[in-house]
Amino acid sequence: MAVFTRITQDELQEWLQDRDCGNLISFEGIESGIENTNYFVNTTTGRYVLTIFEKLRAEDLPFYLGLMKHLAKKGLAVPGPIPNKSGELFNSLHNKPATLVNCLGGKSVDTPNPAQCREIGIFSARAHLAVADFEGRTPNPRGLGWIEDAVRELEKHLPEDVRGLLLDEVRHQGAVSKQADFQALPKGAVHADLFRDNALMQGDQLGGVIDFYFAGVDTLLFDLAVTANDWCIDLNTGEFKLESIQALLQGYQEVRPLTEQECSLWQDMLRSASLRFWTSRLYDFYMPREAEVLNVKDPRHFERVLLARRRGIPFAPQPV
Repeated sequence: MAVFTRITQDELQEWLQDRDCGNLISFEGIESGIENTNYFVNTTTGRYVLTIFEKLRAEDLPFYLGLMKHLAKKGLAVPGPIPNKSGELFNSLHNKPATLVNCLGGKSVDTPNPAQCREIGIFSARAHLAVADFEGRTPNPRGLGWIEDAVRELEKHLPEDVRGLLLDEVRHQGAVSKQADFQALPKGAVHADLFRDNALMQGDQLGGVIDFYFAGVDTLLFDLAVTANDWCIDLNTGEFKLESIQALLQGYQEVRPLTEQECSLWQDMLRSASLRFWTSRLYDFYMPREAEVLNVKDPRHFERVLLARRRGIPFAPQPV
């Protein structure tokens, strides 16, 4: 569990008084996440999640919280921010911006089955359609520009074989980004981090999707590739499970058919999504931040995923 900011019961109770959420009963740290401090909060009116933002600035938050509010209003299962009495979706706690959202039902799954992969594909397509009229314009904070900057910082720390693969993939993605087909890909505000631990399942049904704090405007295909690279793979090898990737793409295309350009660039976007998370895990591994408890994830996992995507893909979508 990453707990960067410790709070007391009295501090939390005082902060909650500005919101219509009852009186505090108890709270506890959440055993996940490496960017923010999160607590479950139990009150006389229900169960909530408190997030204290450790890196995001107050001026960044209207995009993330606005996106969550927008999707919730469209009927998607996402946590809705609880406004304070002034209508603000966040305010200061321990001199850091903090927000409270309703707690959704369900739990994350370690090994998604094809039916669950189909559910997350349907959700992704619905979310991609829902953001067509969302006005936020914040770029993906972990896009290619961030990757290139991070790699420059990392180079001197990396073994030669890792550095070579990383630089080669960055060059490849730079070339892809200049292609006309890439420029034509549909874009919008996307989650960009929809891993299995950011979704809550109730059996084979989706209870909700959480943790929108890596969201940004990017290609819709990149967002789908991020999800596929986690939900549909064998965690030991990084290879796709054929039934799972077919189910995810089928569910997605039933709601939002992929364009011809999206189908042609599917493998490249899977590689791009692998590169993004490999880079961030390398960065966290070699340049960790201090936290009360911090679980740094093994960067070799996404190195395996990237190598698997570079070798090829077992199933490619076709335009419907």
